[in-house]
Amino acid sequence: MSEAQDEIRLVLEQEGPYAFHVRIAGTGLELHTDEPPPLGAGAGPNPSALLLAGVANCLAASLLFALRKFKNAPGPIRAEITARRERNAAGRWRIPRAEVTLTLADPAASLEHFERALAQFEQFCIVTQSVREGMAVEVAVVDAAGVRYTPGAPA
Repeated sequence: MSEAQDEIRLVLEQEGPYAFHVRIAGTGLELHTDEPPPLGAGAGPNPSALLLAGVANCLAASLLFALRKFKNAPGPIRAEITARRERNAAGRWRIPRAEVTLTLADPAASLEHFERALAQFEQFCIVTQSVREGMAVEVAVVDAAGVRYTPGAPA
């Protein structure tokens, strides 16, 4: 796979006080996000919900991949993720932990090499492993005149 195929690009455009139209480049897919009241209108998932959906979805897909690697044809997998916002030492809201439950439609005993699939599936999950390792995020702000600013950089 080329590096160009590995790139994930989203474009967000503000459409309300805290609402954004999100386009997933190259796919034709889009969605709308919004913060819950009192900031926004709650007209779409907020960034925290999207983060948690990404983690749970990736884990479920990775478990499915691991089971299929061993020639299993498992029934539908159900994923449930629960988290709580908490304030950190600086008083900022964070999501310090999440609990994920993946429920199989099949008894584990009916799946070939279940223990091996169970031991390795989390390593296939790009999102969960990236979150666990602490993904670097570089930020730039560009004004209407095209001037680029880097938050936290000396002026």
